[in-house]
Amino acid sequence: MSANFIRLGPILLLTLWAAACTSDSEKSPEPASTPMGHTYISTTVEGTPIPGGGPLTLTFANGRISAGAGCNSFSGTVALDDHKLKVSALAGTLMACAGDRAGTDEWLTTLLSSTPGWELDDTALTLRGADSTVHLLDKKVAQPDKPLTGTTWIVTETITPDARTRSRVIDEAKPTLTIAADGAISGSGGCNRLTGNATIAGAEVTFRVASTRMMCAPEVMEVENAVLETLDGKTTATIDADTLTLRNDNGNGLTLHAE
Repeated sequence: MSANFIRLGPILLLTLWAAACTSDSEKSPEPASTPMGHTYISTTVEGTPIPGGGPLTLTFANGRISAGAGCNSFSGTVALDDHKLKVSALAGTLMACAGDRAGTDEWLTTLLSSTPGWELDDTALTLRGADSTVHLLDKKVAQPDKPLTGTTWIVTETITPDARTRSRVIDEAKPTLTIAADGAISGSGGCNRLTGNATIAGAEVTFRVASTRMMCAPEVMEVENAVLETLDGKTTATIDADTLTLRNDNGNGLTLHAE
């Protein structure tokens, strides 16, 4: 019995060693870096430049790509296999762009349809197309989120349960909102001065706002009423770079940009 054990021992040890090596070699590799789940903004272009100057913005999410370079927006499905960007079912908006940006859409669709190669180095993405090589940077690095407090936010769009509205009246009335570090509110609804305070708990902001009582043109008062309807009680605040979106439990909301 003793002799048999001595003779089989090395075999058993070799078997265990081989099993351990096999286990190590069969461990799943670390997932490769991918642009999926991120938004990138172009910083430089080699070769054919973006008409109008861009920038090119690319968003990768849930197997899809959204793209824009200063004129229309495009989206479609995307595959990233073999470090090639393969876009299909690409569709876009139909806005007419004049002047320097007239050729933007053609430049963009040419790039995306050329199956460009892609390389990702931490937060830097490079696309190598047939006519252009584009260097992009993760939006969170290129355009960090502005702080909610201490920033002057300007209303650019009103939101209702049925629609989002941008207009010349909003641009001219220029409603503003500033929340101080202690929660004190100042700003304008477009006609009247706003005061009050806000309680911030994560993404939840509860507003208590008062305004002066001056009357302005009906279209301006309509904008101001939309502002006040949003700044009424509990809202959810979302910041993406220099854009703040407020949505109230009553279904109303505002899109604001940092001054």
